[in-house]
Amino acid sequence: MNKKLRLLVDIGAVILANSLYAFGVAAFVKPAGLITGGTTGISLALGKMLGWNVSVTVFIINFALFILGSLVLGKKFAATTALSTFVYPAALELWQKILPAQGITHDLLLCTLFGGLCIGCGITLAMRVGASTGGMDIPPLVLNRLFKLPIAPMLYICDMMALGFQAFFSSWEQILYGILALFVYTITLNKGLILGKSMVELKVVSEKIDDIRVALLSKVDRGGTLIKSRTGYKLKDTEMLMSVLSSRELLKAEKLIHQIDPNAFVIVNPVTEVAGRGFTLNKLYLD
Repeated sequence: MNKKLRLLVDIGAVILANSLYAFGVAAFVKPAGLITGGTTGISLALGKMLGWNVSVTVFIINFALFILGSLVLGKKFAATTALSTFVYPAALELWQKILPAQGITHDLLLCTLFGGLCIGCGITLAMRVGASTGGMDIPPLVLNRLFKLPIAPMLYICDMMALGFQAFFSSWEQILYGILALFVYTITLNKGLILGKSMVELKVVSEKIDDIRVALLSKVDRGGTLIKSRTGYKLKDTEMLMSVLSSRELLKAEKLIHQIDPNAFVIVNPVTEVAGRGFTLNKLYLD
């Protein structure tokens, strides 16, 4: 994919991500009165206190934080954050005009689950293309640059401050459902970031290791690395084959291995992410 096409795909992904995030807020979070983190949560609280338009308030806070981040973190940060800063408030305003004011369901549990799911998917999609979601992600980055404070704890502190601010205007039920929504979108984010990247690591020790290596290459189309090793009981020099496969390929590979050597020693470990030839780069085949 050339650079221009890749740029267009990334821009489209960021727009879709912010639209999905905004839909979750407009359709589920705001109508149900749930609490949430970030600038959205602060804006919802200000809307209840002062009657301010939530979309406009989100834009003002995001824009102020964007300026702060640009001054401290530089042009590269500004370039990756600008789109989300402007698209999200616009998408939120649009969804609020399209959707009924009472949302699309009155069930608090459904609002919690689907609101958290939409927010989590939106943030995940933006991060998968390397974009910043802006908003309350910016203060921790600024504090890290200026005072070397760790980013992760600062993110949690900012979110907890946003939640605490809303707690004054919410019932205990809304608070508990809001916390549940935070868990849902955090889990969605964590799972979504590794979706499509998780693989399994296969290690094989066998007296027929070369036959197994050839079978994996010819029948599973997966290479491997031979590692010199030594048995722990007889202290016999041998070789261990290490390969990385998808879960679907693993079943076929294990069947082949045990057909070749029923006594093969096989170890399988989950792998969160794999980069390199055959995965993030195209495979090379020898003539």
